[in-house]
Amino acid sequence: MVEHGDIRVVHCGGSKLNFRDPVITHDSRFLLCASGEAVKVFSTSTEECIHELRGHTGLVTGVLLRPSNHLQVYSSSLDGTVRLWDFTDGILIKTCVIGYPIYSFYASAKHENVIFIVTSMPSEKRAERFQLVAVHLPQSGDQLVEARELSAVLSGVNPNPAAIAFGRGGEFIASVNDLQLEVYFFKKQKSYRFFLKEDNKKGGWNTFTCVACHPKDDCIATGHEDGKIRLWRNFNHKKEYTYSTLHWHHSAVSSLCFTPEGTNLLSGGVESVLIQWRYKQESERDFLPRLGAAITHITVSPDGSLFCTSHSDNKITIIQSCVKVSAVIQGLVKGDSIRTDLMMDPRSKALVLNGKPGHLQFYSLQRDKLLYNLDIVQQEYIHESGLQQFEVVKAAFDASGLWLATVEERHQKAAELELNLKLWAFDEQTQSFVLNTTISAPHDAQITAMSFRQTADSQTTLLVSTSKDGHFKAWQLAAPAHTEDEGPSWLCDFVGAYHGLVPECCSFSADGSLLAVAFQEVVTVWSPATWELLTTLSQPPGAVSDLCFGRLSCSKYLLGTTASNLLCCWNLLTCSLEWSTSMDVRRLLVDPLSENMAAFCYQSGSTDLFVFKPSEPRPLFSRKAVCSGKVTQAVFAPREEMLESCEESSQWLNRSQLYFLTQQMDLMTFTTKAEEDRLLASSKQLVIDDTVAMTPFYLLLGKHRQQQQEHRDSDSSLWAERTALPQTSASIKELLQTPAHVLPSTSYLCSMFVQSLLISVSDVREEKAHAEEEMESEKEEEDSEEEMESSRSKPELVAAATESDAPALTKAQARELRRVRKLDHSWLAGLLDS
Repeated sequence: MVEHGDIRVVHCGGSKLNFRDPVITHDSRFLLCASGEAVKVFSTSTEECIHELRGHTGLVTGVLLRPSNHLQVYSSSLDGTVRLWDFTDGILIKTCVIGYPIYSFYASAKHENVIFIVTSMPSEKRAERFQLVAVHLPQSGDQLVEARELSAVLSGVNPNPAAIAFGRGGEFIASVNDLQLEVYFFKKQKSYRFFLKEDNKKGGWNTFTCVACHPKDDCIATGHEDGKIRLWRNFNHKKEYTYSTLHWHHSAVSSLCFTPEGTNLLSGGVESVLIQWRYKQESERDFLPRLGAAITHITVSPDGSLFCTSHSDNKITIIQSCVKVSAVIQGLVKGDSIRTDLMMDPRSKALVLNGKPGHLQFYSLQRDKLLYNLDIVQQEYIHESGLQQFEVVKAAFDASGLWLATVEERHQKAAELELNLKLWAFDEQTQSFVLNTTISAPHDAQITAMSFRQTADSQTTLLVSTSKDGHFKAWQLAAPAHTEDEGPSWLCDFVGAYHGLVPECCSFSADGSLLAVAFQEVVTVWSPATWELLTTLSQPPGAVSDLCFGRLSCSKYLLGTTASNLLCCWNLLTCSLEWSTSMDVRRLLVDPLSENMAAFCYQSGSTDLFVFKPSEPRPLFSRKAVCSGKVTQAVFAPREEMLESCEESSQWLNRSQLYFLTQQMDLMTFTTKAEEDRLLASSKQLVIDDTVAMTPFYLLLGKHRQQQQEHRDSDSSLWAERTALPQTSASIKELLQTPAHVLPSTSYLCSMFVQSLLISVSDVREEKAHAEEEMESEKEEEDSEEEMESSRSKPELVAAATESDAPALTKAQARELRRVRKLDHSWLAGLLDS
């Protein structure tokens, strides 16, 4: 097989939440933030993601509430478009094509139907320059429009959104870049520039990092590289300007924000502390410490009731007026600190990798949400550069998910290495892992690999670790030596070596009967039952860097990658090299539910993917340049529901899904067009919250149609006849999902809707009159029956005796029978004659 166009490489969640400033709505109920190619809408109370606004084809670079309508939001992207959304329903209202990549954008209430974007300037120099451009949005009813009126405002600006801010609601704009502050006044159409020296007398760096403008006064706050905050005044006269200095941060100030009334100034940096300065009383300040990670952005809700901080660990913290943390929205933690492989928790089906410092994070790919962090190191992390602290470098699960093994290390000096091997048992009551055994200094040197015997039905649980000290060790779960011990613990069962060579990697076979350990250029095969060396496998020169056993029908094969850019396959039945091919494999992994294997190969600056079976000469799937750079972490994740793909090119995705991390720390996956269409269709279904009041519009959706029908049947006499409302029809759904600007006038729709709910007065009067006539006729019948009973003859008594065999009718049934007999059925005879 060759490349296939129906399989795409896509971002799969876990995108950055801290890439741009989040936005809080006017009612403080929702929080919106850019996340990859989408905008996510979160609830500030439940932390749940309510909507994903998807439509951009590039990275979303900004989110802003529309100044003229607080129920709508703008989003900008590198795809050169600005989109207008109704974020409460998740509906795209309008797309404005600008045609240039947008790096950040701004809006102001004083500039109606105008947005300001930062885009690149045409330049012959290598260094890219940026400019601030005013874009007049076309006022058209079309959903797709093109912006033609663009006018430059400032040139040589910083593309970072924190470097530009509007003052006094849009009267002027302040921009900082390097050592320059530029203030542009729209009324005068004139700008003033102020410069600082590169460093001050005390050696601090004066470089600007961020800017914020007071909402009411002529005051500009700027943050600097040395941790200082400057408050600029009288900047409308270049020679008379003044500034005062505030200083608490010991490193660069990353974000500044005034409250809506301008009474407080908020600042944050790498110290993980939110500081609230009193405006014009800067000596008074409040602190909210220990927020967990460096602060990257600060936002305040329009009513000032909520503060919001973004953090470097892909987290958003919602704070109630600098008093307490009310909610935390945690994304997938990514960065240079990821040392473990990507793993799948067999129990929760969560993605597991390094999280916060000293932690493992369990991330749900289905819900795109962090489940929890597991504290491995169990020591407070100190945010100080140059300080060596314990890091989690290796982790592994057993097949059942009952045991987790972790390795943590710390380099104090060049010759010293602190090493801990920890075994964690899953606790059913707390539904988390609890520390069972800690082994200090399990090896004399760094651990290179670790693997459990992946057999759920095995009598004993076995773990093997390899180290640069030239040994591999087998750790076995042993019963307690004394009855007073709490439970079983882990002990070293075997120590193996081969000619003093360093073991690089190890792998168990699918049934756990074989263990393969690669000692540099030699692959050794051991029996875990007796720890006997069964055989050694030769291969071309080059240290073996990765080993994988085949699965199911390919379990007789053992595959390995070498430092000399070879992929080798050995047949364990013949103990010979089956085949080898030349490729620079950076990651080799096996699908646990099929015979398929995946190899990520690095070539000319990008990574290629090959999916193959060891028994077949040609790959099942190949894709050139799935991403730029190298792929070092990848994993096959079992699907909850098996796909039913009939195409041979995508059948390898039926049972498992392949995830990988790029060099830019983006989590990617492979998906088919059929799967994308199914997800898109399900995401378009309109879901009504259960907390919505029981209004006529709510009933139109027909959510409680069945319950209402049963209620009508049981109490039909209490219900007046009315025109049936159209329920769950396509027209009603279209009416509710269509943007308001393309619908008829509200008065026209309202009159139709109210007319359908009204009950005719004449119908009610006719029903009442008919009921009164029936009651009078029944009363006359009862009187006549009493008179006839006194004059009955004996033959009638005999006839009554013969009819006594029939079941007796109740009084109500007899009355109903008499009423039916009196009905006029002449219309039926006329129908038959015709």
